[in-house]
Amino acid sequence: MIAAFAIQVIAFVPAAALRTERFLDLTGSLTFIVISIALVLLVPQIDARGLILAAMVVLWAVRLGSFLFARVRRAGSDSRFEQIKGSPVRFLQGWVLQGLWVSITAGAAWIAMTVVPAQQRPLEWLGVVGIVVWVVGLTIEIVADAQKSAFRADPSNAGEFISTGLWARSRHPNYFGEIVLWIGVALVAVPVLQGWQWVALLSPVFVALLIGRVSGVPMLEAKADATWGGRDDYAAYKKRTPVLVPRHGASPARGANG
Repeated sequence: MIAAFAIQVIAFVPAAALRTERFLDLTGSLTFIVISIALVLLVPQIDARGLILAAMVVLWAVRLGSFLFARVRRAGSDSRFEQIKGSPVRFLQGWVLQGLWVSITAGAAWIAMTVVPAQQRPLEWLGVVGIVVWVVGLTIEIVADAQKSAFRADPSNAGEFISTGLWARSRHPNYFGEIVLWIGVALVAVPVLQGWQWVALLSPVFVALLIGRVSGVPMLEAKADATWGGRDDYAAYKKRTPVLVPRHGASPARGANG
C-alpha cells in the first residue's frame, strides 16, 4: 500500500507541473502491474495460486490502462479533472484517492499472493470457479468497451446514446463486467485467507460500491440525463434497460452512458 501511494505522489509532481491528467489512468494501471510483478519476484515461495492471481491483475491492468490512455489521447483531456487540475491540492487528492483505489481493489490478490507457505493450498474447485468468473467478467468488459468505441467512431451516431449489443441489456455493461471479474479474483484468493486477511474480501465490495454508488454509475447517469433527459427514446431506453445487472430480452433501439 505504501508503494501504491508513493507511485501516485511521484507521478503527481510532473503532472501538476504540466497541468495534465493524461497520465493518471496509465499510472494507476502501471501501479497494479509493477506491484504485482514485484510481489512475484519478492515472495520467497510463491505458489501457483499466487502466480495466477498476479496474471489476473496484470492482464486486466494492461487491457484497461491501454484502453483508458488511448481514450484520453483521442479526447485530449479527461473532463473529470478540468475543474481541479489547476489547484495542486485538489489535484493531488485525485492521485491519492487513486492510490487508495489500487490498494483496496488489488488487496485480495496481493494478500493471497503473500501468505506464508504453511497457508498455501493446491488450486481446488473454488479457485477454478474464480478463474472462470474472472474470464467472464473481463470478456464482458472488453466486449462492452469495444461496442461503445465502434459506436462512437461512426459519424452517423454523433450525439446519440448506444443501446445495442450488451448496452441493450444493461446501461453500464462494462461496469458490470468490472465487478464480476474482481469477484472472480476474490474467489481465487478465499481458500488461503486466515485471521485479519479476510479483510481482502473488501476488494469486490469496494469495487461494487465505488462503481454503483460513488464515481461510476451515478456520475454517468447524471451526465446522460443532462444530455438526453428530454428525449422520449432515451426515457424508453432507461425504462426497459437495467442500470447495471444485465437483463435478457430487452429490445434494442437506437441510441449511452458508461
